[in-house]
Amino acid sequence: MTLSELPFDIARLHAAYAAGLSPVAVMEEVFARIAAAEDPAIFLHLRAADGAVAEAAGLPPFDPVAYPLWGVPFAVKDNIDVAGVPTTAACPAFAYVPGEDAFVVARLRAAGAVWIGKTNLDQFATGLVGVRSPYGVPRNALDPEIVPGGSSSGSAVSVARGVVTFALGTDTAGSGRVPAALNNIVGLKPSLGALSGTGMVPACRTLDTISIFGLTVADAWAAYRVACGFDDADPWSRVMPAPALAAVPEGMRVGVPDAGSIEFFGDAAQAASFADAVAALRAMGCRVEEVDFTPFYDVARMLYEGAWVAERMAAVEPLFRAQPEAFHPVTAKIIGGADRLTAADAFRGIYRLAALKRQAAAAMAGLDLLAVPTIPTFYTVADLQADPIGPNSRLGTYTNFVNLLDMCGIAVPAGPRADGRPGSVTLLARAGEDARVAALAAAVQARAGGSLGATGWAMPAQAAPEAGALPREMEVVLVGAHMTGLPLNGQITGLGGRFLARTRTAAAYRLFRLPGPPPARPGMIRDAGGAALEVEVWALPLAQVGAFLAMIPAPLGLGRVELADGRFAVGFLAEAAGVAGAEEITHLGGWRAFLAAQA
Repeated sequence: MTLSELPFDIARLHAAYAAGLSPVAVMEEVFARIAAAEDPAIFLHLRAADGAVAEAAGLPPFDPVAYPLWGVPFAVKDNIDVAGVPTTAACPAFAYVPGEDAFVVARLRAAGAVWIGKTNLDQFATGLVGVRSPYGVPRNALDPEIVPGGSSSGSAVSVARGVVTFALGTDTAGSGRVPAALNNIVGLKPSLGALSGTGMVPACRTLDTISIFGLTVADAWAAYRVACGFDDADPWSRVMPAPALAAVPEGMRVGVPDAGSIEFFGDAAQAASFADAVAALRAMGCRVEEVDFTPFYDVARMLYEGAWVAERMAAVEPLFRAQPEAFHPVTAKIIGGADRLTAADAFRGIYRLAALKRQAAAAMAGLDLLAVPTIPTFYTVADLQADPIGPNSRLGTYTNFVNLLDMCGIAVPAGPRADGRPGSVTLLARAGEDARVAALAAAVQARAGGSLGATGWAMPAQAAPEAGALPREMEVVLVGAHMTGLPLNGQITGLGGRFLARTRTAAAYRLFRLPGPPPARPGMIRDAGGAALEVEVWALPLAQVGAFLAMIPAPLGLGRVELADGRFAVGFLAEAAGVAGAEEITHLGGWRAFLAAQA
């Protein structure tokens, strides 16, 4: 494979580096690909090639553990700061030169990633179409007649063309998801506060998040894990989990819009594509349930019809009042709508949203996730010239409500439609459930297959997901009758528990058969003179831990169990007094071995 043919996903890029490829050569290839794209509207500021080459040459020795993004090229939406480079938000009159990198950019560069340029956007991140920029319109990577999507247009196109591995966007109403669907790539929209907003030009600061575009879920998640971190300087920053990409939990309950509320605006190909995606979820073991989406649509309408328009004005008001002519006409019309609103309208909006949140929560009760079409249909550049507002609004059908409801999500390719246009499904969940969404999204993309973006590259071989607990789950070490296939296993599966791994304890435990009626039960105690015993590790929803504990009879309880790899997890232990006089079976090495010996 020649360098010009090398896919820029992290797996294959790092494999090439491990085999001796120089990151300098990769940076030179990045700029060759940019030139070959012949689309000057992708980047608003393109870094000098020798600067990227010098940064790549100065990287420490290749170590993908210490530097998980070593030598990985990335782009930055031009409403996010890079030190010494103008930030314009696609408005020349607004431009300023920051003295330092945005918090997220700094974390990515510290992990070895090399920034390439600042990308085009709908001005002040106001739009889902990608055509509201005075710097021109990036061409959709798949079909130049279709809009590129916005507001993160340049970021999505740069990834879809294989120029960079990943790119930063932002997302308030869907700007990190709609362009992903239109360009056949992944768009990861984190939980609000997971990625710091320090160094990001706000649109609606209470709803904004930096987002990540990637060719694969694995790449977007790798960048997310690096970028995620608490920032004391950002008052909206929250501590959020960023574990390794995990296996998909079995039997996930996924809600989809019901027949009475799903909307495709007459696009039969899109309806068929989403039906195929739902069928795939069922085939993967998900339990799909139909949901009335009316409360979600009601929330979505609040974003541009309610007081949140005034928040956009708050972000840019000094310039808007002094130089209204500096704004794109459509952007000015939208932001100017704030002048019709009052403080009383803002409070009425807050009250209305609180009521709708209750309705949306009721619709999601018992569900792990929602699955929706990322976009309901496609629009062309010509469509937007004829109607600058309507198509933009319709593109946000399944995105506008997400940040108002404090949800996380990932838009993921779901295979081509019957007409060849890209299919895309978005998986959504409650705040903090990013890892659960990513796990299922990775499986959806792997099942769909197909090429990455507009590159023609096939999906790379992915590392096996780690078997670990997801956020809002707890690892539980099982010793006896609760293990797979044994009499009490139904107690943990009935509470939503899922198997993770069969392993051993540290060599510091003794095992006993406890007296009492069937089913036979073991008791394990910690003892420096003990042995390594076979156990199972399961993930149990935190909300069910109390119910599980209530099922455990004396002298058993839950305590901290040391595993063979040195880590501790909650697991079954017995009181020392409870095993007095009981039959010791430590020498057999585990409860299954004891049962086999009895048989």
